[in-house]
Amino acid sequence: MASAASVTSLADEVNCPICQGTLREPVTIDCGHNFCRGCLTRYCEVPGPEPEEALACPLCKEPFRAGSFRPNWQLASVVENIERLRLVSTPGSDEADTCREHGEKIYFFCEDDEAQLCALCREAGDHRAHTVRLLDAAAEPYREQIQKCLECLRKEREEIQRIQSRENQRIQVLLCQVATKRQKVIFEFAHLSQFLEERQSVLLAQLEKLDGDILKQREEFDVLVGEEICRFSSLISELEEKHARPARALLTDIRSTLIRCETRKCRKPEAVSPELGQRIRDFPQQAVPLQREMKMFLADICLDPQTSHPKLLLSEDQRRVQFSYKWQNSPDNPQRFDRATCILAHGGFTDGRHTWLVTVDLAHGGSCTVGVVSEDVSRKGELRLRPEEGVWAVRLAWGFVSALGSFPTRLALREPPRQVRVSLDYEVGWVTFVNAVSQEPIYTFTASFTRKVFPFFGLWGRGSSFSVSS
Repeated sequence: MASAASVTSLADEVNCPICQGTLREPVTIDCGHNFCRGCLTRYCEVPGPEPEEALACPLCKEPFRAGSFRPNWQLASVVENIERLRLVSTPGSDEADTCREHGEKIYFFCEDDEAQLCALCREAGDHRAHTVRLLDAAAEPYREQIQKCLECLRKEREEIQRIQSRENQRIQVLLCQVATKRQKVIFEFAHLSQFLEERQSVLLAQLEKLDGDILKQREEFDVLVGEEICRFSSLISELEEKHARPARALLTDIRSTLIRCETRKCRKPEAVSPELGQRIRDFPQQAVPLQREMKMFLADICLDPQTSHPKLLLSEDQRRVQFSYKWQNSPDNPQRFDRATCILAHGGFTDGRHTWLVTVDLAHGGSCTVGVVSEDVSRKGELRLRPEEGVWAVRLAWGFVSALGSFPTRLALREPPRQVRVSLDYEVGWVTFVNAVSQEPIYTFTASFTRKVFPFFGLWGRGSSFSVSS
């Protein structure tokens, strides 16, 4: 079987010099050159010499008469055989490349009707006045349009992919935030559960003691009542016996007997003492401090602008503070720190358990101090950060954490905390610091609180900041 290359080479030999396509109904003119009948007919119709005058061959320019060309049947047979070989040797070629009406190969495209035409279709009256071009020439503008559409679609697809990537990243951030908040909720409720269990134990112990006191007083009451019943039973038996005797025996010592009975006073014991009854009645009031402590435990921590040093910038919601070397125009009131760059929280505490979260951002190696202070801590002049001065705090600075005791102690931690949870137990006297992310304990102060205490915060360093939350 002939190869595709050889068939293509043969097909090039039987092309029409005018339309550059395979010869259709080939005719030969006087000089021996062959052309498609339709192509040569249109060539002869071009305005020029009179019909009887000679025309020039499109190839060699030899003269020929318009009516002198002859059909070349042998060449037509060769062209037909070459076309057949081309269909057989070209992969994927089929009847789709030929005109259904004429069975001829399709070479042209009518742009008016968007129809693919063979040479015979082109000569038909329906397409004579239409714009007809060779397939490749007609396809080129459409290729350019398709290319532009592809570029636009690819850009749109890239934009959608960028949006997908951006939104996926956003979703991951939100999922991480939810996971963090979930851990926070778990920690909060575990801490709250421990607090409730401890308070429950205290209240149940008090109720248990009330039970014991009631049972003890009931035993004492039973003994006392038993003794009284026994005494009265003895007197009743004595009088019953006296009453049943004859007159002479009844009158013997009758006066002393009656005196003893008349002067006998009945003691009226109480099963429950008034003091114990009052304790039982007052017990529901024991839950009131618990409710108050619960409210305090869950209360938000807000910072007090009246105590803020002028170099501290306080946010509008009073939850975030940033250090600035520029002094703020703040009135010098008695509550404000004038030398130590510190600030206190609103309210303060005189009882109960409380906890709050401090998120620290030390941008350029600054420092942040967190803890609690007594209400009488020095606000003016130098502030010594140690328990003897009413300050129980830790300091985060330069990647280290120090407990500010009588002598500052650098703590050995697995990692410097960025979120510190501070817990205050006023009655027990504990101030506890925990890494809120890793739950690693940091330090615990033990104190004996006698005055109101406030959450305390200190900050130093350009760009350094902290925020508080419950």
